[in-house]
Amino acid sequence: MATERLVVIGGDAAGMSAASQARRLKGPDELEIVAFERGHFSSYSACGIPYWVGGDVPERDDLIARTPAEHRERGIGLRTRTEVTEIDVAGQRVRSRDLESGTKAWTGFDKLVIATGARPVRPALPGMDAPGVHGVQTLDDGQELLDTLARTSGRRAVIVGAGYIGVEMAEAFIKRGYEVTVLNRGEQPMATLDPDMGRLVHRAMDDMGITTVRGAAVTKILTGEDGRVSAVATESGSYPADVVVLGIGVEPETTLAGAAGLPLGVHGGLLTDLAMRVRGHGNIWAGGDCVEVLDLVSGRERHIALGTHANKHGQIIGSNVGGGYATFPGVVGTAVSKVCDLEIARTGLREKDARAVGLQYVTTTIESTNSAGYYPGATPMTVKMLAERRSGRLLGVQIVGGEGAAKRVDIAAVALTAGMTVEQMTALDLGYAPPFSPVWDPILVAARKAVTAVRGAG
Repeated sequence: MATERLVVIGGDAAGMSAASQARRLKGPDELEIVAFERGHFSSYSACGIPYWVGGDVPERDDLIARTPAEHRERGIGLRTRTEVTEIDVAGQRVRSRDLESGTKAWTGFDKLVIATGARPVRPALPGMDAPGVHGVQTLDDGQELLDTLARTSGRRAVIVGAGYIGVEMAEAFIKRGYEVTVLNRGEQPMATLDPDMGRLVHRAMDDMGITTVRGAAVTKILTGEDGRVSAVATESGSYPADVVVLGIGVEPETTLAGAAGLPLGVHGGLLTDLAMRVRGHGNIWAGGDCVEVLDLVSGRERHIALGTHANKHGQIIGSNVGGGYATFPGVVGTAVSKVCDLEIARTGLREKDARAVGLQYVTTTIESTNSAGYYPGATPMTVKMLAERRSGRLLGVQIVGGEGAAKRVDIAAVALTAGMTVEQMTALDLGYAPPFSPVWDPILVAARKAVTAVRGAG
């Protein structure tokens, strides 16, 4: 039997999970695996970078699950510092460039996995490329940021954007003793929440000493005589900065795929079938932050950049490439984060999402605690729930609160996946003891109130 060649573009979660799973199923005599990664590192936790910058994670290498050398020992030909510059779909080959030597070469493939990830949104504004302005998407990005901090004596950090990365990086800089300003184009931080829940996050950030500026549209980055960043200008004023971090969000890195004529969705991500095979191409797969996935609640395609999805995609791709069978049915949009002691979680649809797909809904918001109110250390928690107006089907949940708040969203994520109604949720047999929950868990209290709202809405 002739040996096939699998080429993988991207050496992090989706790409190397796919390569590793394929290797488990097929030996080197059946499948040669060549993987390209333009950075220095492989198989690392990008989600952990803010906690490394903030000092919670002591060493960079603590974030690395498997080094390039370990992958090579397992029979995967991983080439780091090598960037793929072109995909020739018809010719079944990719063109690469060694970033150290500049050498270019073509590599043929029988099967191709595209796992190029996402890139930070970087507006085309004056000064965006100035020294001291950083995106934080890869381990190399994190190292460059820390190198900048080591060289810079000033202690003023400006974060542009107040999404997950923005609030997590704000916390990281607070822990490092910086004066932190977050410039947010919207009215409230965490646009993945409804504004009423985002307001709770804003209040907590203020209490932590983080200055959050609302409605701040950045117009340019100002630089000093040395060419380094000195301030961030908005339509209404400027904010001094010794370092700037972009936390505006990410977009699928599909430049290569688009140039090769592969199908992209409305959010710019690659479109795949349930087996993670690129639509219309029997020998090309894609996974991770460069793809769009089915939202099981709205029924529409979404782009969600999360390591949990990327690892699952990789496992599924590797199984299919290796001769097995697996599928990825979709997501419900679950995510958690924190800023200092405040935990933030969401799953399913926001109000604007429900309106966008034509769903009629009711909302309920309840105040509770993470443990029995009389138990020492009980902290407040706010839960907001959306349910379909007539059927009572759960549509979404958002939670903001103290310790123990965020992971309660997993209950809602399971209910969403199962298509449960809020009335069905009230009967869930959840764990109870005073240190962990009130007699009625906050999720169940919200569900009971949502049942009343559904009935009241007819």
